[in-house]
This record gives sequence, structure tokens and C-alpha cells, in this order.
Amino acid sequence: MTTDTITLANCYHCGNDCTEGQYELDAHAFCCAGCKGVYQVLSQSGLCNYYHYNDHPGANRAKFDKRYEYLDEPGIIKDLVDYQDDQVTVITLYIPYIHCSSCIWLLEQINKIDPAIYYSRVDFLRKQVNLRFDNRKITLRQVVEIMVDIGYEPLISLQDIVKKQTGIVKDNLVKKIAVAGFCFGNVMLLSFPEYFGLSGYEQTFRHFFGWLNILFSIPVLLYCGSGYFTSAWANLKNKVLNIDFPLALGIGVLFLRTVIEILTHTGAGFADTLCGLVFFLLVGKFVQQKTYYHISFERDYRSFFPVAVQVIEEGKERPLPLSDLKIGHRVLIRHNEIIPADAILLKGEACIDFSFVTGEAAPVEKTLGEVVYAGGRQIGPAIELEVIKPVSQSYLTQLWNNEAFTRKQDNRMQTFNQRVSKYFTVVLLIIAFGSLVYWLPSDIHRGFAAFTAVLIVACPCALALSTPFTMSAALGIFDRSLFYLKNTAVVEQLARIDTIVLDKTGTITNSSEENVTLYASLTHTDRQMIYSVCSNSIHPLSKQICDFLGNVPKLSIVNYQEIPGQGIAATVNGQLLIVGSSSFVFDNNSGTEDNKSTKVHLRIGGKYLGYFSFKNHYRDGLYRITNLNSYYDIYLLSGDNNHERKALLPFFKSDSFMHFNKSPQQKLDFIKSLQAEGKKVMMIGDGLNDSGALKQSDLGIAITDDVNNFSPGSDAILDGRSFKKLVRFLRFSKDTVLIIHISFLISLSYNLLGLSFAVTGKLSPLVAAILMPVSTATIIAFTSIATHVAARNRKLL
Repeated sequence: MTTDTITLANCYHCGNDCTEGQYELDAHAFCCAGCKGVYQVLSQSGLCNYYHYNDHPGANRAKFDKRYEYLDEPGIIKDLVDYQDDQVTVITLYIPYIHCSSCIWLLEQINKIDPAIYYSRVDFLRKQVNLRFDNRKITLRQVVEIMVDIGYEPLISLQDIVKKQTGIVKDNLVKKIAVAGFCFGNVMLLSFPEYFGLSGYEQTFRHFFGWLNILFSIPVLLYCGSGYFTSAWANLKNKVLNIDFPLALGIGVLFLRTVIEILTHTGAGFADTLCGLVFFLLVGKFVQQKTYYHISFERDYRSFFPVAVQVIEEGKERPLPLSDLKIGHRVLIRHNEIIPADAILLKGEACIDFSFVTGEAAPVEKTLGEVVYAGGRQIGPAIELEVIKPVSQSYLTQLWNNEAFTRKQDNRMQTFNQRVSKYFTVVLLIIAFGSLVYWLPSDIHRGFAAFTAVLIVACPCALALSTPFTMSAALGIFDRSLFYLKNTAVVEQLARIDTIVLDKTGTITNSSEENVTLYASLTHTDRQMIYSVCSNSIHPLSKQICDFLGNVPKLSIVNYQEIPGQGIAATVNGQLLIVGSSSFVFDNNSGTEDNKSTKVHLRIGGKYLGYFSFKNHYRDGLYRITNLNSYYDIYLLSGDNNHERKALLPFFKSDSFMHFNKSPQQKLDFIKSLQAEGKKVMMIGDGLNDSGALKQSDLGIAITDDVNNFSPGSDAILDGRSFKKLVRFLRFSKDTVLIIHISFLISLSYNLLGLSFAVTGKLSPLVAAILMPVSTATIIAFTSIATHVAARNRKLL
């Protein structure tokens, strides 16, 4: 009788038997595709040392952790996700273990572990990751288990902690500061006899105090300073040198010197310097973290300050700021408007474009009573919704920064700053080891003192902070001036602009002051029909028509269609109503246009009724545009006719800089042609017919007089009241770049001065540790003060 022996291989990642099939890669066996995927990601990033410290350190991807069974419940999933349909789920998770660039890299490569995860983007400041995955191929529970397997367990709360959590410090920084301060104080007290000298018969106390100092140094090294070692090690494994590496090296050297000197009775060691160094480093980190949190909070709260929504109360509409929108409010969402909060559809035909959320352009139809997620854009007639979740401005900010609306911009200054910081660390290590080697033969004590002082005093923290803090201070100035920029990179982009393209209607014209004249004989029913159709649109001319007609009772409409730059068509009372340009109403320009004014023509049931005539009033401050003609090429790009060419000519260099009768596609093509000539183009439009051109331009600004106009494709939102400040904004952006250059020189000067003393070995590491947070505070203070001074000079404060 023959006996077959089956030998089971052990999984290289988790150590379990490969019982359900076997996956192989690099001569290693894996029990499942998940374990193989984790190994593949770590291998590609050079992190396979992960496996050297334990034979099988990974968790088993194939086994489900019962801790996450609750994530299979539909009711719980509904409370946690940002968006969900039959194919795609979008969720934001809080990951308290994110601490360095390696974490960011690995979490953003998670799609290589499972291709069903389409998208992963990390917000480092908030320690959040935004995920988009195919819920037909992978469940939320499986996504969370993958993250647990690679060491990034999300903190999930049914109280929606991700949205509410913004500034809670999860790394016990305050506790670490308290422990370091306690140890620092005690070590200083025990070191006083050493400072003042001990008599011969008191030498036994020297050894006793030395041992106590070592005991106080251990929690400072292992607990308070552990973050610097873990960060440095993680970055080294990823072949990256960050600023924590020289600090960790300095802390380690101080501790080893202290232990060796006390054990060999050759000195008192540097326990006081070690504890003081870590204490002051943590205090500086706390100040930096609080400043970043303030910046982050301010952007969350203020970025969408101009956004509001129409609320229906007692049958009447009124605008309401998003901050005041509550659960239970009934809101009206018109064609092309963003849905600001999760809501239930109560009335109307919902055809929602969720491309801002999922990246998929195909509209999704919703039925009455169905949940409609925040971030979708209504395509079609107005709908009424009831809010079931509070509005999340941080979620709207996330939409605005979605990579689908982010261009590959050449942010040279930011890249330059990062590159300098990286090379600075390399140069710093060379100088530190050079100082050690130079002094070691003649004075080993002085050599280690120089080595440690160089590592501490020349930390490039202040160098790396100059750009973000200057830009963030500038964002605050712009916000207060009703100019809302997407992020700090836009400030720098604004300074590099050399060409400005302006739309006409709703951009340089003030829709709130336009005079409307009706050249038609309309019955009450005609007025109702026109009002019912135009009230679904957010176009400036549609709103003017509604204001002119007054608040008349609405009629039900079907087959609503709005063509950008052309007009609106819909069926009312069984009749086709067309409102728009002559080419749209008269079918490819079979009608005539006298080019003397802006006109919106009317046609009901095949019968032409007449038109509305609009007399434009230009925005306050348009005359100041002429001040920019010497520095910028300024173009007018309008979809309207050229009846105002003569009136607008004084604002532009010549007639060739004005272009009329341009469709949305022609506007986009014109922007492309300017960019092909090497120009940096800024487009200012109303965000409706100009959305393509705004996105194509190097910097797109959506201008609005209505608080609810929002275009994710734009880089900034400009309140119409601040159009007159455009010249100041452009000049202030250049001032901001100059401040960055100056702060960079200040930081560099400080480092060179500190290094010149540190290499001599006469600069105490404790003094260096105190000077480092002082330099950081100096940069923060200088950038803040200088930015505010520049803002006052530009009359922005």
C-alpha cells in the first residue's frame, strides 16, 4: 500500500499553512492573494527588512477578524460612508498611526494590494485617508482588514469621528512633554552639585546621582523621544533621509555618552542635555502642530464661507449659509448646483452627476424617497430635498481638492524647498561626521560635543517651514478679502501669471444692477411658464428674468434641458418653451440679431413672442484693469455678441484682445492656444459656461454674486464685491513670494551661524536645543508679520 504525504508550505507573510491553493512570488509561498499583495508592495518600496525581525510578522489576509463583523451591517455602513451606489463606495477613515512619508506612500499604494480599491489619498495633517473602492468586488470590512494587515488600523466610531475629529492630538504629545519636563527638572536638580563641584568626601554622591540621571534618561529616550527614532527608521527603510534622522542620531549619541561616562567614572554625562533637548524639541513640535491645526481649521471653516443653499420655508425660498443648515431643512437644488449634505429626494426628477465624488461622469437617476449623497450636482430641473445629515464643510473641501480637478502644475518653489531640505540633511550629516573625525584624535570629548551640537543646531525645520507658513498666512489675508483659494499652491501660481482672460456676462458685468426691458406682450400664463422654466437655472440672465417677472406661482415642467451658452428648453402645459439666444430660439440663426444689446428670446409652442433686453453695468473697479495692461496681457472672451465692443475698448490694449460669440468649447480652445505660446493663463469666469476654460487654464477663478455658486474645477472663488481688489491680489501674491525668499535667507543665515559655532565643539547641545525652536518661532513670526505688513501696504487689511 502506498501512502502519499502532502507537505504544506508556510505563508512567508503570515506563517499559516497554504491549505487553499498556493501563491508564489520571489521564491516565497503565500496562502492568499492578499498576503502576496502586501509582500509585493513592501518589496517594491524596499521595505523587505520588515520580514527580518520576525519569521512571519504579518497578519493573515485570508482570515476575517471578528472585531469588524459590524462593518457588514448595512445600517452601520450607511452612517460611515461619504457616498455609496451599486458600484462605488467612498469613505474617509481616521488613521492615528500615520506619522511620516513612508506611511503616506504605503497607504496611497494600497490599490496594489487589491485593485478593487480605485483611489487612496492621505491628509497628513488630519491623519485621514480617503478611499474609493468597488463594492461589488470588495466590502468595507475587507478594506479595513487590509489596512489593519499592513499596520494602519483605522479608528472607527459610530459617532462619525472622522468628520468631527480635526485637532485632537492622538500621539500623546502633551504627556510626552510632561514626562520630559519632569525628568529634565529632576536631572538639573541632581546635576547642581556637579556644576558647583563636589568635595572629596562627597564623591560617593557623584556616582549615586549619575545612576539616578540614567534612570531619568531612560523614559525620555524610550518614551518621549521614541517618535524621532521610529520616524527616522521608517524613512531609512524607504530610502529617504528626513529631518528626524539627525535628531534621533543626536539623542542616541547623548544617551550612550552619558551611560559610558557614568559607568566608567570618567564624567557626569549629558543627561541634563539629553532631557532638555527632547523637552525643547517636543515643545517646538507642539507649537508647530498647533499652528498647523489652526491653519487647517481655518481653511475648513472659511474655504466655503460664500457657499449657501436655497431653503424652502412656508412655501417661500430664502438663501441660508451652509453653516446654518440643519437636519430637517427642505432645500431647493437647481440645475448645475451642488448638493451640500446627504438628503432625501422629496420632489422633482433627480438626475445626479456624482463625478465630483466618484470620477464617473454618467448621471445617476434617483427616485422619490431615495437618499442623495452630498457632492452630487443636479442635471435638469430643480429638485427639493430634505437634509438628513449635517453639512460637512471639510467634505466639500475634500471634493474641491479631488485629484480629478487638480492639474499637474509646475510648483517650482515648493519642489525647490523640498529638494533643499533633503540635500540640507545630507550636508548636515557630512558636516557632523566631519567635525567628529576632525576633533576625535586630539579631544574625544570635544569631538562628540561638536558632532551632537551640529546635528541639533542645524536642523532644517525652520527652512522647511518658510513656504507653508508664509502661504498659509497669505490664505488668511485672501479669505478676509472674500477671495477663497483652494490651497497654498494657488498663491504661488497666482504670482507666476502673465496673462488674464475675462468672461463678460456675470464676470465684468454686475448682474444685480442689470436693467431688464421686456419687448413682448405676455399673458399671465406666459409669465408663469417663463418663470417656471427660468427658476430652474442659476445663470445670471435667468435670475434677472425671474426677478423681473416677480414671484408668480410655478407650473410643473417636463423634459427640461439647458444648453451652456445657448438657452433653455422645456415642456410646460403641454407646450414647448424655448428661452435663449437667437441662434438657439430660431434654429441655427435663422432669426436676426441687431447686436445693440444682450437679448434673451422667447418662443412658446412654435410662436415667437419677443425678447428681454439687458443693459449691462460694469463692475466697480473694472477701470483699474487698465493698471495691469503694462504687466499682463488681458483678453476678453465672451459668448455674447459684440454690441459692447466700443464701450469696452478703453479697458484693453487693442481691439484684437476682445473676442465675442465664443462657445464654451471655443473658449477652452482659446486658452489652449495661449498656453501653447508659453503663457501662464488665469481665467476669470462665472463657473457655468466657463467651467471647461476654468479647468484648462493655469489658474481658474470662479466669480460670483450669489453665495451658492461653486465650481470644483476652479482654483479659487472670488466674491463679486472684491473684483475691484484684483490688482491688489495680484501684487500681494508677488509680495508673498518675496517674503518666502527672505525667510529662506533668514533660515539659511541662522543655520550657517549656528554651524560655525557648533563645529568648534564649544556650543553646548542644550543651548543648541533651545535655539532650534527659537529659530522656528522666528520664522513663523517673521512670515506672519511680514505678510500682514504687505497686506496693509496693498490695502487688503
